[in-house]
This record gives sequence, C-alpha cells and structure tokens, in this order.
Amino acid sequence: MSDDPQQPGWTPRDATDVGPEPAPGTEGNGRKARPRRTGWRRAFPTWRMVLGGLLLIALLLIGGFVAGYTIVDIPPANAAATAQSNVYLYEDGTQIARDGEVNRENISLAQVPLTVQRAVLAAEDRDFYSESAVDPKAMVRAAWNTLTGKGKQSGSTITQQYVKNYYLGQEQTVSRKVKEFFIAVKLGREESKSEILQGYLNTSYFGRNAYGVQAAAQGYYGKDVEELDTAEGAYLASLLNAPSAYDVATHPENRAAALARWNYVLDGMVKEQWLSPSERARTTFPMPHRAKPATGLSGQRGYIVQAVEDYLTGHDVLDENTLAAGGYRITTTLQKPKQDAFAEAVDDQVMSQLDADNPADRNVRVGGASIETATGEVVAMYGGVDYTKQYVNNATRRDYQVGSTFKPFVFTSAVENGSTTQEGEPITPNTYYDGNDQRPVQGWPGRPYAPENEDRVSYGHITVRTATDKSVNSVYAQMAVDVGPAKVEQTAIDLGLPPGTPDLSPTPSIALGPATASVLDMAEAYATLANHGRHGTYTLVKKVSKDGVDVTLPSADAQQVVSREAADTTTSILRSVVEGGTGAEAQSAGRPAAGKTGTAEEDKAAWFAGYTPELATVVAVMGQDPATGAQKPLYGALGLPRINGGGAPAKIWGQFTAAALEGTEVNDFDLELQEGAEEELPPFEPTEPTEPTEPDTPGRTQGQTEGQTPGQTEGQSQGQSQGQTEGQTQGQNQGQSQGQNQGQSQGQNQGQTNGGATGGQADGGTTTGGGPTSQGADSTGATTGGPGPAGGLLTGGMTGERPPRAE
Repeated sequence: MSDDPQQPGWTPRDATDVGPEPAPGTEGNGRKARPRRTGWRRAFPTWRMVLGGLLLIALLLIGGFVAGYTIVDIPPANAAATAQSNVYLYEDGTQIARDGEVNRENISLAQVPLTVQRAVLAAEDRDFYSESAVDPKAMVRAAWNTLTGKGKQSGSTITQQYVKNYYLGQEQTVSRKVKEFFIAVKLGREESKSEILQGYLNTSYFGRNAYGVQAAAQGYYGKDVEELDTAEGAYLASLLNAPSAYDVATHPENRAAALARWNYVLDGMVKEQWLSPSERARTTFPMPHRAKPATGLSGQRGYIVQAVEDYLTGHDVLDENTLAAGGYRITTTLQKPKQDAFAEAVDDQVMSQLDADNPADRNVRVGGASIETATGEVVAMYGGVDYTKQYVNNATRRDYQVGSTFKPFVFTSAVENGSTTQEGEPITPNTYYDGNDQRPVQGWPGRPYAPENEDRVSYGHITVRTATDKSVNSVYAQMAVDVGPAKVEQTAIDLGLPPGTPDLSPTPSIALGPATASVLDMAEAYATLANHGRHGTYTLVKKVSKDGVDVTLPSADAQQVVSREAADTTTSILRSVVEGGTGAEAQSAGRPAAGKTGTAEEDKAAWFAGYTPELATVVAVMGQDPATGAQKPLYGALGLPRINGGGAPAKIWGQFTAAALEGTEVNDFDLELQEGAEEELPPFEPTEPTEPTEPDTPGRTQGQTEGQTPGQTEGQSQGQSQGQTEGQTQGQNQGQSQGQNQGQSQGQNQGQTNGGATGGQADGGTTTGGGPTSQGADSTGATTGGPGPAGGLLTGGMTGERPPRAE
C-alpha cells in the first residue's frame, strides 16, 4: 500500500489510524488482549460485576438506613392506654355485651421482684441486657420460618415488642415492621435497658383484660406484683406467648401446654444461672385463681364473648393484643330468640330441678350448642348457669368424654369405606353382629379387648340398627375393628372433630367415645351428617368492623367430606334411635329427628346429639366439683340414681328444638341410602336380653364366664340353656374337645346354680369357672378358651384397656 496519492493502489488512511497496525492477539498498547467469554461462561457475571453489585447494594442499604433513621421519629404513645371497648351483637343487631375498660396499673421496675423480671427475660429475650435493640439475624430467621410454614414468628427483641405495644400497634404490615425497627434503634440509644424493660412490663397483655404485670398479678393471683414468687412469675411470663391458650382456669384442657411453657421458662432461668437446680426442683405449678369477670358479662353474655374471642384469634382474624385494644363492632351468628329458648329449656329441665339439700346437685353443669345445618352458623349456645359464677364455657371445653354419641361416626366410616364384617358381609343397618356383653373383638392384632355393654346386658345376635337403638358397645367395638380404627378416626375428623381432639386415637375403644371433643365440635360433626355429608367449618361471627372498615373473615364454604349415601344411611339408623331407642324423649320436638345418646365413663357426663333437617343440636350434662374443678359422677343428681343421655339431655334437646323451629314448615329428611339399607330380612332366631346376676362365688353363676360370653355365634342352633347359650361360639361344631363336652354338661347342669369348676365352652375350647379374677375382670372367673376356628386363643376378662362403663 502506497502513501503517495499519485501511485496506483493508494487509499486514504482513517484519521485515527496512527502508527502501525497492532499485532494479532494484542491491544494497541502492546498488551495482550483478554479472550472473549464464550459458551456457558457468558451466562455468569464476572467478578467485577459481582463486586460492583455488592457495593451498590451496600450503598443502598446504608443510604436506606440513614434515610429511615432520619425520617422516622419516636412518636407519642398510641391509644392502647385508653383503648375502646368491643361491642358484641346478635345477628339482628341487638347488643349482647360490651366488654370492660382496659385494666392497667403502671409500676416502677423496682417494684417487680428480680426473679419475676428474670422469668420474663427467660420467656421472651434472654440476651436482653447484652444484645442491641434489634436482632437482624432473629428477624431473618423468623421471616424464613414464617415463609416455610413453620409458624408465624416475630423475631422481635423486648425493645421491639415494647415499641409495638407502646408506640405503634399490632397490625402485621411491612410498614409497621419498618417503623418498629428504626424506632427501636433510636429508643435503644435514648433510653436505658431498665427503662425499656419497665415499659414493656407495663404495656404487655397477659389475658383476662390485664395490661401490665401488676394487673396480671391481681387478675391471676389476687396479689400485688411485689408478692409474686418465682413460680407465679414464671407462669405470668408464660402467658405473654399466648394468654388465652395458657390460662388453665379458663381452658383446663390446655393444662399440658401451659405446663410445658412454664417448665420452659424455669429451665431457661436455670440455664442462665438465674435459678439454682435445687430451687427449680422444689418449684411446683402455681394454679391461678378463677377469673372474676365484670358483672356486665353475667349470664350467657360472658360465655358468648369468650367463645367469639376464641373464634377470632383461633382463626387468625385478629390476634389477642389487637382485639384487646378494642374498638371493634362484632356481629355474631347467634339469634336471640333461639339463644333465649336454649336457656329456658335448660332451666326448665335441669336448673329448676336442682335441690340445694342434695350434694350431688351442686356438681351439675350443662353445655349446649345449635348449628344451622345449611349454613354452618351457630344460632344458639349455652355455656353455663352464669359466667360470673361458672367461668369455664361448657359449650367449648374439651375435657369430657363424648361416649356413645361417637358411634354414628363408626357406622358412617363403614359405609364410606365399603367395609365388611369378619365374615365378609357388607356392613349395613341390617347386618347382624354378636351383641353379647364383654365379647372380645375379633381381628384386632393388639391386646385383647372385650368392652362391657351398658348394665352388662347380653343381646345375642342383633342387627346394626338394633345395636344403635340400644347403644350396644360390643357391636360397635367390633365394627370399629372391621372398618379399621384409623379410618374411623379420619372420618370423625372429616365430619368436623378437630385433629388434635384429646384421646381420639385409632384403637377399638374409639367406638365407645373416650375422645373429649367439645359440645360445639360434636354439633359441627352432626351438622355434617344432617347436611348429607357436606361439611362447612362452623361460623360464630357474621361481621367484624372497626371505624367503619370491615375485617376479612375466613371462608366457610362447604365441601363433600363423606358420600351422601354414608351420611344419609347414618341418619336413617339415628332416626330409629329417636323413634324407638334410647333417644325417645327427643320426640317432644314434634319434628322428624335423628339422634344418639351417650354416657361418659363413670357417668361423669350424659349427652344427646341430634338433628332435624334444619338444626343440629348437642346437649351435655356434666358433673364437676365447684370447689376443686374435678369431674364427678352424676349419680344421685336431679334425684335420680343416674343420668343418661336419654334423660335430661334429650328433654332439653326436644324442648329447645320445638321452640327454635316454632312457626316454620315441618320438613322430613330426604335420604339416599346405601344399597341394602332398606332390605327387610327375616328375623334372626331371637335371643332375649339377659340381665346379669351377682355371683355367689368368685366364679360366674349360670355357667357363664368371661371366656363364654365372647364365644356365641351362629353355630348355636338348638336346645341349649341360657348358660350354654352364652358360652358357645362358631367353633362349637368344629373345635369341640373334652373340655367342651364336659362344659356342656357340667357347666350347664352344675355351673348354672353354683358357678362350679367347669363352665361352658368358648371358641370350641375349655373354660374354667370359679378361678381367680383376671386382668380387667369384674368379679368374674378367669377363663381361657381353647383354640377354635372362630377366633383362636381368647383370654376372658382381659380387656387390655378400660372403656366407658355405660353407653
């Protein structure tokens, strides 16, 4: 290439083209050029980009912090110190109650015993004196746990909690958390730790409308804070985490959780060396006093307010502190005419019948709830005689066994799961079962289980419908095994019982109702049956608003949880209970009705749970010592030897239902039944119910032992006496032995009168009467049936677990 423009091939040079061209692979300055990023490396930023990004983020954070710290000032105290009352209304707008003024008395930190201060720190913030005002790591950890479903956690220090209580509010918003952060940082620089702790103790909510530790000391122990000991201080500190849940006087069923939290606080004090192990070992749980509610909450009003508060906090509508701050207008689903009718029915059938001179009558308590089946709305609730006299709500407590009101859930589960008997027969209302007293269940791999029937009556072979009418324990225990106890448990939960219901466990005894669901829980489950298997979580609140702004309420959309055939077929056998079984008193409602009676162990509670097409209502009469709170049998109450579900509970149910539905159209049930439910079967060879007699010796009279009773099946056909009848099994024709042959003769002829040495047969084997009582036996001879085709080796009297004695 020539520079002479006169020469051929000349081309002009670019103005920037100065000097010789760089060599290949080098830059203009002679340095080696960086190779271009190719392939997968192009998808990743360079280290310069990463470093630049981090520096930018750091600058933004520092700038944001400086701006926030400059902009956010410490505001004046919020309005919580002069909080408004909440107003509770019936569905029609009629006022139920207005809760009381905020209870607070400020004190100095010097008035709070050091052990009480340390108990609060052990519960809420053990590093309070050594840490900064905020803990970013805890905040990040709490946010992560909340996002990953491990429960809502605040991650707040005591300083942050104090800021929230005193300067801001309880709303869970990003803006509030940002303000809380900066105010806490400023407060930590301007106030001492002691001043912050004092403010926290004076503003924290402890439940029972008590703001501050002084009000809590008076509310729970009737003393000033200076008089609190370590155990009492630890209990009050426990309440800060969940005041209602850990108030063991209001919710006795939560005692285990409260004790666990109390122990956590004390163990934390030991770990921080604020309490010696020896003193910790001597510390016993300080049971708080029963609350003294305001007179404005007398009668049913206090129970309603308590139940509504539990509903709102339990369904995450409002937290306790926010609700306690007040100013809410709460419209319930309760209907005043029905509420009044419930109270009147209880007064007519129970309270007016109590005798002040009868010691048993002082233990009587009543709880009830009624739910509209189509909507799931609670239209009436009876919590007790008077909230100011009996503080615990009998409609929502979960500490009394539901007894045989649980049995319909077993049958519903059987139909829902297409279950069969041990012989492979589908379970329908017309299926036959052995209804003899203390018949061991077959097909259960666990310990032998042979429940007693009510009053120890043996029924022989009876249909499921008859077994339901008469509430036969032996039939339903066997049915629970045929279905599978775990499936029964799941069906009960699907119908409406809470998964955490105490003593709801997958064993054969589940059928007899050892679970301690509340009256309201049972009403919800029975409402599902009445609603053809569609379940909508019960609703107690219709509307909540504050300053004209509505609060979002949880959805109560109904879902089909069991098939219509399963629910409706259960309804069909429960109608029979009312028409001619143990619930006949419910006919006083004058409506088509279905229901079930139930009795808790040792007759400590009697239940009636029933429904019409419109209303599902459950009533329980409970025994409780008013001084100690201990559960008591109802023997002798109301002047009766005993109270069962077909008595006072069914009478209350009938009177209330008649009044609640007065003036409305009478509707019959519209049922779609499982196949075979309507089939009429020829009557089975009858077996008359037998009343047990007291034995003259440790052995069973009439040739009957606990080894005989379980054995009776269809193998029995002709000529045997009652003593022989109660001893025979399917193995009679196949597995007989010398012991059996002797049992048929000696056991029948001699054992019937004197309970001789040889009894009747069980499972085709030998049984021995007159022996010592075996485990779980009730003054009866221990017997062991030989191996037979009907069930193998059975040990009489060894129940394995003790069921409720009655229904």
